[in-house]
Amino acid sequence: MIRKTLSASLLAALFLATPAFAEEATIGRPIEGGSLHEGHLDMVVYYVPVDGGLLEVTATFAPKTGGDPLRVVMGLANDDSVAFSMPGHQGSLYAFSRSGEQVTASTETDMVLRADATMR
Repeated sequence: MIRKTLSASLLAALFLATPAFAEEATIGRPIEGGSLHEGHLDMVVYYVPVDGGLLEVTATFAPKTGGDPLRVVMGLANDDSVAFSMPGHQGSLYAFSRSGEQVTASTETDMVLRADATMR
């Protein structure tokens, strides 16, 4: 009985998990833009070179349900990377990395187990 219940629980967890979604945009020239649309926020990103060999990356996040946009500005040196969630949207992870003159922005949403499944 315990083995049957454990097997059913494991099987349900494997099949009822919602997969993580990932999206990526790579920009390779100043002022060239990229955009991401997964999750609850739309994002546009671009960069400009600044002093010290940095690329100043600007990302603007707009809630799909309306509301004020959020903006993040960061300086990335070669081979730098950073990842974070936006306030109120912890379910999505945004990552930015630089390699030479290329900046890659990506987003990934967390896996969520469905709570509406019935077990027998």
